[in-house]
Amino acid sequence: MMAPLPPARFLAAYCLDWLAGDPPAMPHPVRLIGRAISTGERCLRRPAAPAIEMLQGAALAASVVGASWAAARAAAAGGVCVEILLAWTTLATRSLLDESAAVVRAVEEQNLPLARRRLALIVGRDTQSLDEPEILRAVIETVAEGLCDGVIAPMLYLAVGGVPWAFAYKAINTLDSMIGHTDPPYLYFGRVAARLDDAANFVPARVAACAICAAAVFTGRARRAWSVLVRDGHRHPSPNAGRPEAAMAGALGVRLGGINYYGGEPSPKPLLGAEGRSATLADARAALRIAAIASVSVFALAWIGLQFGRRKA
Repeated sequence: MMAPLPPARFLAAYCLDWLAGDPPAMPHPVRLIGRAISTGERCLRRPAAPAIEMLQGAALAASVVGASWAAARAAAAGGVCVEILLAWTTLATRSLLDESAAVVRAVEEQNLPLARRRLALIVGRDTQSLDEPEILRAVIETVAEGLCDGVIAPMLYLAVGGVPWAFAYKAINTLDSMIGHTDPPYLYFGRVAARLDDAANFVPARVAACAICAAAVFTGRARRAWSVLVRDGHRHPSPNAGRPEAAMAGALGVRLGGINYYGGEPSPKPLLGAEGRSATLADARAALRIAAIASVSVFALAWIGLQFGRRKA
């Protein structure tokens, strides 16, 4: 069942996200989804043949996504205010920008140890030994990818299917972050979750990339952003993450990708915008502005679409 979020509630939820972000003291539904995934994993994951492990992971993914959709649908029936609050929790423009800006401020103050600690809160890679350009590269990549996962995707799902679809998306995204890995013990157990996330982000990633290209008009590099997107967007191992990252690399004229370390193990990624320069503080600040403009632009288009759809109905 598809029931788009009404335009006025969509606007209210988006404004709340900008005004309040993600208050740490507020019980966030994604944390509940994370606990459900952990509990389900303990109950379902057992060493077995690859096909059996994939079935175990598929059962977990189906149950968590289905339960998230059903719970959100039931809760949203509690009234306008409840539905607005639930929609707000799926959006993350303010928190993405605030958490990334905190890293940038620490670099501006030449406090790299603090910058590394703050960066570790928003990325999965090792941060202990990163120098300034690598810290800033990580921030820019996180802003580009987070624009899709935390902003554009839930926004589009709210516009298409309302709070239940947005919560189902958040469940898929959380499953991918927790079990959608390509190394043991999740190689087979997390495969369905990873493929679900690829499918759920296919359109949002490309919308986010196009929005970055459009916002790059303000940096004077819109054409360059599009060129790097078309040339490099498919080179990332993920079918989606490379699109907004490549667009951001072109929009800023920087080089993204390269070697990251996870648990001390190197994980090389293809270079995006290989001819660009190393990231600077000015580039990181520009990335935050581009992400903000892209968020507002996609929201405005989605809101207009909702208004048009309502009048047509």
